[in-house]
This record gives sequence, C-alpha cells and structure tokens, in this order.
Amino acid sequence: MQVRARDEDWLVVEVSETSHDGTRLDVRGISPLVRDQRAVFFAHEALDQVTPLRPEDTDLVVDDSPECRRSRLFIDALIRKTPLPLSEQRLATVGTHLLDNLAYQREPARAALRGLRPRLLIADAVGLGKTLEIGLLLSELIRRGRGERILVVTPKHILEQFQHELWTRFAIPLVRLDSTGIERIRQNIPAGRNPFSYYKRAIISIDTLRSDRWRSHLMQVTWDAVVIDESHKLINTGTKNNRLAGLLAPRTDALILASATPHNGQRESFGELLSLLDPTAIPDTSDYDETQLDHLYVRRHKMSPDVSAEIGHKWATRKPPVAFDCVANPAEQKIFEELYDVWIRPEAGQSAPVSGRGARLFPYTLLKAFLSSHKALAETVENRIERINEEVQKHPEKGAQRAAERSALTRLSQLVGEATVVDAAKFRRLVDELKAMGVGPGSDKRVVVFSERRATLQMLHDALPGELGFKASEENGRGAIRQLHGGRPDDEQQRTVKDFGLADSELRVLLTGDIASEGVNLHRQCHQMIHYDLPWSLITIEQRNGRIDRYGQQTSPEVRALLLVRQDEDPDVPSADRLVSRRLLEREDEVHRTLGEAASILGLRDEEAEETAIKAGLADGRMFDEIVPAQPVDPFSLFMAHHTVDGSGANYRVPQLFASTRAFVEEALDEVYGNPEEKIGKAWDKDYPEMLSFAPDRELQRRLLVLPQTYLDERGVLDKLRVTFDPGFAQQRLDRARERSGERTKGAVTKQERRETSGWPDVSYLTDQHPVVEWLTDKVLVRLTRNAAPVITANVPGPVFLMQGMYSNAKGHPTVLAWSCVTGLERGTPVFDDDLVGVLERAGVQPKMLNRPFAGDIDALRDLVPRAVEATRQHLLTLRSSQEEPLIEQLAEYEKRLAAWRKASQSTFEQLTLGIRREHEEQRVETTAIEVEQLIEQLATQGDSMIRVIGVLAPAAATGEQKGA
Repeated sequence: MQVRARDEDWLVVEVSETSHDGTRLDVRGISPLVRDQRAVFFAHEALDQVTPLRPEDTDLVVDDSPECRRSRLFIDALIRKTPLPLSEQRLATVGTHLLDNLAYQREPARAALRGLRPRLLIADAVGLGKTLEIGLLLSELIRRGRGERILVVTPKHILEQFQHELWTRFAIPLVRLDSTGIERIRQNIPAGRNPFSYYKRAIISIDTLRSDRWRSHLMQVTWDAVVIDESHKLINTGTKNNRLAGLLAPRTDALILASATPHNGQRESFGELLSLLDPTAIPDTSDYDETQLDHLYVRRHKMSPDVSAEIGHKWATRKPPVAFDCVANPAEQKIFEELYDVWIRPEAGQSAPVSGRGARLFPYTLLKAFLSSHKALAETVENRIERINEEVQKHPEKGAQRAAERSALTRLSQLVGEATVVDAAKFRRLVDELKAMGVGPGSDKRVVVFSERRATLQMLHDALPGELGFKASEENGRGAIRQLHGGRPDDEQQRTVKDFGLADSELRVLLTGDIASEGVNLHRQCHQMIHYDLPWSLITIEQRNGRIDRYGQQTSPEVRALLLVRQDEDPDVPSADRLVSRRLLEREDEVHRTLGEAASILGLRDEEAEETAIKAGLADGRMFDEIVPAQPVDPFSLFMAHHTVDGSGANYRVPQLFASTRAFVEEALDEVYGNPEEKIGKAWDKDYPEMLSFAPDRELQRRLLVLPQTYLDERGVLDKLRVTFDPGFAQQRLDRARERSGERTKGAVTKQERRETSGWPDVSYLTDQHPVVEWLTDKVLVRLTRNAAPVITANVPGPVFLMQGMYSNAKGHPTVLAWSCVTGLERGTPVFDDDLVGVLERAGVQPKMLNRPFAGDIDALRDLVPRAVEATRQHLLTLRSSQEEPLIEQLAEYEKRLAAWRKASQSTFEQLTLGIRREHEEQRVETTAIEVEQLIEQLATQGDSMIRVIGVLAPAAATGEQKGA
C-alpha cells in the first residue's frame, strides 16, 4: 500500500506487529523529497500518524507514454512486488536460476511449503547439492514475501563458498560477517546499532555467532528465515551450539537445517534436533514413532531412484580405492615394537603402563597418532606427560601410581625423537605418488591430502615443497602447498577454499584436516585424493571422499590411502592399520556403491562414537567383521536413507505482462531514464552481445554494498555493472571465473588486471529477484503520482477497471489474492474476470501497441472509482471462501495436532514425581502451546480486505452510456 506519514508519501515494503509500539512499517519514499529513501514508522498515536491512501480516492491519470509503457510497467511491477498468498504451495521461481533444472533438488522447497511454517531438515547425503536446495527454498520464500530478513549460519571455512553460490546462482546477496566483515560493519554502521537489524540478509560462522557477545543482539531480532548448515553440530545438549539453536529457533518463521549426518545414533538427540523445527511434533523426544517426524525432513542419497535417474550421467563414477602398504623404516619399526610390546599386547602377566580415565583405550590413541606420523605421536606423548605432571602436582599421592606410565611415555618419546620426516615410509610414498601424478612446478595437476592431525599437516607443509620443487610456503597462507584447518584465520580458510577451485591458482596440494570433510567443494579442479592417515570412522571417510566425489564431478575420482605397516607383518595377524583402515576404506566403497551412505553400517551416526566402538572392539580382541558388520544394523537409518517426498505437482506461473525479464528491464530503463544510453551508459557489448553494461546510480550502489568488498573492488561493480539474461552465457562467465585467480598475475596492479584475476564472475545473471530488477521495480512503482492509477486507451467496448484485492494475516502475508477486471459499472451491473493478463492481451495492451489519445470523459471515469472499489470488495468476499479453504483446513489440522500433543505431553510429565522437574515440564508444555496457538491465530486471515485500483482500460471513443454515466 501507499501511505502518508510526516507529510510525505511512502510505499509500504514490510509490515509487522510490535508488542507496545503498534504496527511497524518499513517503507520507501515516493514523493520527491524522500524518493528512494528507506524509513521505519510505527503506526501508534504517540509515535507516527500514518494515513493509508484510500482506494476510493484514487486519481485517474491518462497514460501518454509511448506504447503505454508506463502503465504496462506499473502493473507488471505491482505483480512482481506482491507476495504470493499463503495457501499457494506450488513453486513459483522454477527455471529462473543459474543451475541445472533437477526435480529432486526442488523437493525440499515443496516439502517446506507444505508445512504450517517452512521448517525442514535437509538431510541429503554427501554431494547431492544441499546448498542449491537451500537457495531454491530461500528464493521461494523471497517471492512469497517471507524471506526479507535472512540469517545463514555455516562453518567459517565455507562462508565465502556459500555466499558465492547464493549470489551467482540465485542473486541472493548476503553480508558476510567474518572477521573482515565485522570490522567493516564497525566502520559503516552508526555506533550502537545492532548489525543484525541493520543488514536484512547476513551470513556468519557458527563459531562467531555462538559467542556470548552476540547473544544480546540476537535476542532483539526476529527473522523471516534462518539457515543452519552442518546442523548435526547442534545436537549435544548444553553446548554453545545447542544453546544458539534454541535461541534462534523461536525467533524465525522459516528454519532450515542442513546436514548429511544429522543422526548421532541416539533417538533422543535426533528427536531434540527436529523439535527445533516443530516443538509439538513429539511429546517425548526419547520415545516416538518415526512417522511423527517424516514431514520435517528430506533424506536422499546418490542411489535413490529419483536422484540417480537425473544425475547419474553427470556424476563420474568413483574408481575403486587403492591402499598402499608403507613398510616401516628401522626407526619406525622400533616405535611399532614399543607400542605393541609395552602398550597394546604386553607379555603375559603384564599390563599396559596406563591408568586413569580412558586407560583401556589410550594405547590405541597412541597407535592411531603414530599411524598418522611420528610428529603426531610426539605431540600426543608430550600432551599426556604434561597432564600427568599437572595431576601429580595437584595430587602428590598419585605420583607413584603414574610413575610407570610417565617412564614408559618418556622412553617412547626418545624413540620418536630418532625418527625423521624425510625417511618416513609414508612420506616417501606420498612424494612418489605426487610425482607420479605429475604434481610439480609447471603442472596444473592438483590433489587433496587429508590427515587427522595438525602436527602431521604442519610436517607435510614444511617438508613437501622442497621434495616437489616448489618454493617454500609463505607465512601469509599462500603458496603452492597450503594447510586448511580450524586453527587458521577465517579469511585465510575462505581464500584457500576459493583458490583451490580456480584453475589458474598456484595452489596445487591442499593439506587439510577433517574440517574440509564437511560442506567444502573441492571437485571443480581436482579428482585426486590421498588419505595420509585414515580415520577409524566410516562417516568421516565418506565425508572426505565426498569432497571430490559429488554432483558436477566430470572426471572419475581417484582415492588413495597410505598405510604404515610393520616390517614383520604377519598376514594372519595383521597390524591395526591393515586390519582396520584398509577394511574401512573398502567397506565405505562397498556401501557407497550399494546403500548410498556409510553411516548406516555401524548405526552410530557419530564420528567419535564410531572410532570409540572400533577401538573398544580391538581392545576386546574381536574380529573386524564383528566390529564393522557387512549389513546395516540400525533399522531407523534405513528408514532415513530411503525417505523422500512426493515430487508430483505442477509449478505456479506468476502472471506477467512482459514476455521475459529482459523485456521488462529494457523497457523499465527506457522509462526511468528516457535515454539510458546517454544517462547511465547502457550498452550491449560488441564482442559479447549477450552482455549488457551500465553505470549504477546511487540507490542501486547502496543496494549492492552488501556484496563482498573484494567482489565490488575487483569487478568494479559500483562503477560499471555487467549483466546478462542468457543463462548459458552466465554459466560460461562463471566457469571462466573459476579458471582465473588472484594468484596468477602477482604483478597485477591496475583495476583491470585485478578484475581479470578475480574468482567472482564479471557478469551477473539477472533473475527476477536480482537487486537490479528489484531496484527497477521500485523505480517504476513510484513513477505515478500519489494514489493514482493510469488510464489506457484500448480495444474495449466500455471502461474496464483493473483491480487488486487482498486479505492478509497478522504477519502481513497475503492469504487471499485476486487480480480482477470489472466491467458494467456504468450500468450498475458489475461483471468480473479474474484473468488480468488475458484481459489485457485481448484489449491489445502489449509492446508496440499504438497509444491512441484518450477521447472519453475522465471525470465520468473518476466517478466510477468508488463503485469499482465496493464491487471488488464484495467480489473478494466470494473468492475468500474458496481461496482460504486450504489454509483453514491446514490450521484446523494443526490445532488438532496441538491438542493431541498437549494431552500426550501431560500424560508424560504426570508420570514424573512432584518436584522442580515436573514443574519445569508443565511450564514448558504450557508456554509452547500458547506460542503455537498465537502462531495459528497470526496465520489466519485478519482485518478488512485491501483494495487497489491499478488501472482503467477506456474505449477509443466515448459511448453514449459512458457520457451519461
């Protein structure tokens, strides 16, 4: 709507209710003094006097623009700006994004829109494209007016990757609040302002957000949508991540959780995770039927029929993994003997010299460290000795008890000190394998090397450059061989991930810990991976392999593993590395090709739990097949693995007056600027005719400032914006950007040279939700004067009033929407046609139309405006019953579910004895029930209808009836 406040006219952008200050209106200026300015008013008698501009007072203005361009743009812009009604569950943005049109990736959006609120766990297996599925869902929410305020929470090393995907593919800009971004905020926003209210769409790392310093800021903000990636990290009750989730969940309408491993094997934890989405789904998180939760998540894997049918040919098949036995050198053999003879299999009558917490499994902790590297073992031994010394210092009486262990550790440390990096068996094999692959100066071959231990990564980082002929790695995190782990600065982590995906980057060997096994795309320029050490977890092996084995991989991934074995290896009594690591690698590959997910084997769904179970099995002397069965052991995991949603259902076609987004943009630029070629330098590129460029004005520049500063600087976006409407060309430029990097031309000093070496594409794909289209839409809407509607001379026998009618709920979301055309008002017998676009087409309102002079009586038409408004109000009442019915049924069903949950919850806590716990449970249930009841009430239609006159079609010549109306 348009409103008047403080003697100026404004366009309402967003509406929300406050507890004390009345209705909060986010508005954009229309009248000359405040045009394009954003403001917030509170419709409260003690604060702001906000007056809606009454539809009955709508003025009619004859459109004298060429081809009635102003009217056509105005009506189309109004349709673009109007959210879809709440009951519309069909997808409306399909085919408008820069990605493959895959049905299975649209299913999470369909599933979320079926719910009372869009709340869903996207639990698809590794490599299926959860980021793209999130982008599709967010795009649908934005089109519905339910995605204005978005917060995305991810691990810090994939902040830029996630931000890059949402911008380049969906044109959704997010302010990145990493260490650099937070510093930028301090400079750009007024002192004391809440950054989460200042920026309406942001992306931040979970590590930053869980800090107590952000808690007060978060408490003051509500969101339309919150996305939490790698959400399995939220499960453990009492942790900061868990508290953060509990803080965000009630403060957002839509909540999207994403994780390939959302279940840690504990039913209660999984129930608690999904209760964040719907607190009334199950009364008891430890006792429930899985069918009670199936509306809250989507889970598919590579072998799911709907997935394999679409992308099997676009996902190169992984080659069988290869494990290399690396026979220990003499120094390593001594360490092996010490570990087995003293710690793991001491002589009869002897026991391992270890006591205290975790004593039973600690020998295998030492062994696992050594199987990574002697440097990792040295670090583990040193840390253990320090803890023993601290314990004895605090409790001197334990000195004798811990003396044997300290002595054994000291002896082990001395043996470790004799080992060297350059002679290490695995290191020598790694160098040989990298050289055999062709890794070295002058080669574009690259490889990912995984290790569990930072000490091992540092060892390789120091020793590999000289062996492969590279320069020593730089201190600033650059060079041909780089590390990626949680101890590196967040901006360095993001830069490393980005550079590894750029073909011309100098980065060739990525040494990474398991931080990169979650969410990072490493497949674009790489299909080679080496496990320098193997985790004793099928989940982690699967996650690691999934970095290069994922949708979009065009070359068959190759996975290698290095296994350190003893010189005196007995085939009948293999060492732990051969017994466990080799078999785990093989078992993950077997499951990958059949079941589609490795977590289903042990059924624990937690990396640490898997490793602990394997260590315990070895300590008990069990056989490998007893520890790691060949078939899944968890029936619920099978249920999850095959859970899918019904993909049937047509997409929604939004009415539009223009044949394409390009047609709308071109005419809008002509309308707004008159001569855009001269005023903003609009030009189609001679070499690339698919590319349009122009200089953004100050308002558009402000909208683009939320994009990464490096992108704005390197691509010169604020000076000249390059866009395209051709998805094929946009994809080519995106691919080309990945072939470039800031490393390729270190001498690049000019702005043009920096642009040529940027990882961001130089051309932006214009979707209907792109800031450029939104900016032009707003520009077009304010071209008409206050509370006015255009009059178009068209091929109609009598006046046709074009009307918009809408009912909304308390949240400001439309529940009933109609684009109606009413005739017969001059005769007192209104007739409605709800096909607005069809009426306009039949009347000849289209490009290249002849704008004939208006020959009627404008005052007579103005006299009909109140009749048109009242008739539309009555017509909308008849439409309400049919359009609102699905929503009413959905709300009624949820009321029944709420009542059942409330009753079941009461039965649960009645079993508890009287006391604080029961009081707490009773209060929790009552509070939750009240909140959900309020939500149901807010989602239902409230208040009067909103009617708007959006135009009038007038006949070419006035009729007698019209003159006498």
